[in-house]
Amino acid sequence: MGRFLPHPDDVPVELTLLKHECISRQRLHTISLGGMACNYHRAWRHGTALEVRMPTLNPDLRYLGYVAWCLRRKRGYLVGIAFVDEQMLFSARMGEQVCQIERYRRLHDAHDDLQETQALALEWVQQHADEFSHDTVRKAFAQPVLD
Repeated sequence: MGRFLPHPDDVPVELTLLKHECISRQRLHTISLGGMACNYHRAWRHGTALEVRMPTLNPDLRYLGYVAWCLRRKRGYLVGIAFVDEQMLFSARMGEQVCQIERYRRLHDAHDDLQETQALALEWVQQHADEFSHDTVRKAFAQPVLD
């Protein structure tokens, strides 16, 4: 099974139900390829087509995916979302990378100092960028074929 990147709780996520006609049902096989995992206030049924948005990151970005799994937690649910194709998965991973850099910046109390923010972003990228690379996405897509 692919890897589901944990989405930081301090970056809000909006999940919106899509009609199944919006995304081809043939793409359900991508569910094992990984995606993102986020905490959400309600449960979603396996295979449900969703639009994922992170309005504080960029209100215009939208990622199409399916619910790969949904686990009950003490406060809500942890939802695993698999994306519909390699390009959507890669785009969503880049969005997640921006979220993680922003979270890292907040953890280090970088306020509005542009140089400090850039230095922290570079530090985070040097430590974690491989997890979000195009090669990592391609390996995730190749793995089910090899198994």
